[in-house]
Amino acid sequence: MRQLPSLAAIRVFEAAARHENFTKAAAELGMTQAAVSYQVKLLEERLGTPLFLREQRRVTLTATGRRIAPLVTGAFDALDDAFGLARTASEAVLTISCSNTFATIWLAPRLGGFQMQRPQLAVRLHTTDALVDFARDEVDVAIRGGTGPWPGLARHFLMRMPVQPLASPEFLARHGPVATAEDLMRLPRLSPDDIWWDLWFSQVGGASPARPSVPGIRLDSQVMEGNAAIAGQGVAILNPALWRGEIAAGRLVAPIPDIVFADTMLWLVYPEHRRNVPKIRAFRSWIEGEMRRDAEGAIEGIFAPPAD
Repeated sequence: MRQLPSLAAIRVFEAAARHENFTKAAAELGMTQAAVSYQVKLLEERLGTPLFLREQRRVTLTATGRRIAPLVTGAFDALDDAFGLARTASEAVLTISCSNTFATIWLAPRLGGFQMQRPQLAVRLHTTDALVDFARDEVDVAIRGGTGPWPGLARHFLMRMPVQPLASPEFLARHGPVATAEDLMRLPRLSPDDIWWDLWFSQVGGASPARPSVPGIRLDSQVMEGNAAIAGQGVAILNPALWRGEIAAGRLVAPIPDIVFADTMLWLVYPEHRRNVPKIRAFRSWIEGEMRRDAEGAIEGIFAPPAD
């Protein structure tokens, strides 16, 4: 076990020895001259030997002080190098946490644009539907669905969550015309016990089915549900803003045009104390710009921020 004196006293000694002047050391450390003198005195008492000779209006190092001063300064230089490496590593990588659905459908295809703006910054995508611990998981920013606020986190609104049934044209052609919510209720639905189905039926059909009338495939993510719908496996309840490309290409169509909004919204979040970290500010600016571009011709109200 190391038997070191107080690190505060060692830090004061290093500055005082480098300047051989308590006043200059105090100015460098943001302390009073009396506080510097006190810390040096504590260190000398701990070591049992003087480190400075006090003469009228000046101090000089003793022989012991001169022997240990370069070693102490070298130790602080080594510490500075070590933490400098940690700072450099942290500043060179941006770690983004978000759901697999948002990462696959929306974020990953666009990240190249951000990388081109910041070629010196490596980007790591951490996909999970679980909430992250920013310290434990070494995550810089997260894209989180919820309502907030979250204690200790800064949050920036990205989009509301629209909800709409979508299916492939071939599937709908096989199962006949769908004109009402009741017609839709009789079709095979993907993840039929998803709460988004209850939300949509309650607002559009005026009722929420207690159980699906036809067996349905249960899947773990919207990515799987959307791809299964494209493959003609059933009707999926999806966020149409994330599937705009497939809708525009005709691979997914809405059997009923009604869209409702979930209470959940999408936010960019990160620790409040890291608000001014350059890489976080850069990513926030970029993703907000991408969202503004998406707002052109988008679902009405989807990018309208909530009233605080």
